[in-house]
Order: sequence, then structure tokens, then C-alpha cells
Amino acid sequence: MKFAVIGGTGLIGSQVVKNLNAAGHEAVPHSQSTGVDVISGQGLDEAVAGADVVVNLTNSPTFDEASPAFFQTSMDNLLAAAKKGGVGHFVILSIVGTDQVPELDYYQAKALQEKILAAGPIPYSIVRATQFMEFMDAVLSWTADGDTVRLPATPIQPIASKDVANAVAEVAAGTPLNGIRNIGGPEIFPLDELGRITLSHKSDGRTVVTDPTAGMFAAVKGDVLTDKQAHLAPTRYTDWLS
Repeated sequence: MKFAVIGGTGLIGSQVVKNLNAAGHEAVPHSQSTGVDVISGQGLDEAVAGADVVVNLTNSPTFDEASPAFFQTSMDNLLAAAKKGGVGHFVILSIVGTDQVPELDYYQAKALQEKILAAGPIPYSIVRATQFMEFMDAVLSWTADGDTVRLPATPIQPIASKDVANAVAEVAAGTPLNGIRNIGGPEIFPLDELGRITLSHKSDGRTVVTDPTAGMFAAVKGDVLTDKQAHLAPTRYTDWLS
């Protein structure tokens, strides 16, 4: 099959392209660097022409109140191009619990993206993943102050990007779900504990202080970012760190 992978040069997209091509498909990466702009619409018709499947892995450049507008415009443009091009399956990557965190603009923006896709004209699949292991350094940097890092005890189920890419490629090559598949890592940690494990492995002498008000994940109530019934990926966090 032929796949147009929009956002195909990023962390997940590049791995999805590699996986699909290794499986004997034709997967073509598209991004701003290849002349495709999901906001202006430049290059979209050409990118999806002849594709059986569109995989949209583009992301908002910000996590703030501007993010809903990004997903509204990009999805409208992509769905219009995909319909025009006769695409038979449209896949996006979202976040486990994205509709359960009304306090965070970005999570509401991803929930909006899902709604736009589900209401659209093309058979679809939504892959919802838990938090990427690769993002842990960024999470630590948000609330770092001298010798301490402040983190809430929010439950997190970290998943390796390679496992996310495997799942996205598998779903994209299959029959449209017309629904959602949740994927997650094999273990659940309080975020503060995950911070301590990370710093210890890196021989980083900073101390993690548990602070229920610190950082983006402070807004998350309960364990909505985890799913024990999700399709569980194999990679454990300490193995990934190694």
C-alpha cells in the first residue's frame, strides 16, 4: 500500500516510515522541510495524491491556547485533501486520557482533533499513547531550580517512541478501526518517582521534591493518563534508560 506520512520526519514519523517501508509498503514522509504546510495547505494535494492511507503525525508548535486553532485548521485542510485524493484510511496519534484533562489547553486541542477526524468523511483510526519516555528530560527541565526538581506524584505509564511507532504502523496497515486503540508502557510510576529513577540513572545529583502544584501534570486529576487495559508495549523504562 502507499502511505502519506504527514509529519514524517519527526520522532515518531521517521520511525513509522521506516517500519512501513521495511514491511514492503511505500511510505513517503512529508513535512515543512519537504514543502508541505498543513496550515496554509501548500503541497497537501500533491502529498496525498495516490495514497491509500494518510498518517497525520504533525503537532502544534505550542502547547498553549493557540493549539486548538492549529489542529482545527490542519485537520480541515488534510481531510479536504484526503477526500479529494480518494484516501481510504486516515490515522492520527493522540494521548491516553486527552479528553479527561479539561484544565490543559493542549489536551483539549488533541480531543478536538479526534472529534474532527471522527466526524469527517474518511474511515479512520485513532491511536492514543501514554507519555513518551523520550519526553522525561523535558518534563524535568520545566520545574528545575538549582539543585532541585519539583514534580507531582501524577501516575504516568511511560512508553518508548519505538513502541509507539510500531503500533501506529500496525494500525495504519490494517483495516480502519473507526475508533480508538489505547497503547501504553508496561509499568506505571508516580511522576516524582520516575524523576528520581531518571536522575539516579544519569548520575545527576539533583533532588526531586514532591510538589502537587508543579508543572503541567499538576493539572491532571487521578490516573486518567494511564490505562491498564491498553495494548501494552514491551519496553520497560529502566531498560530504555540503559
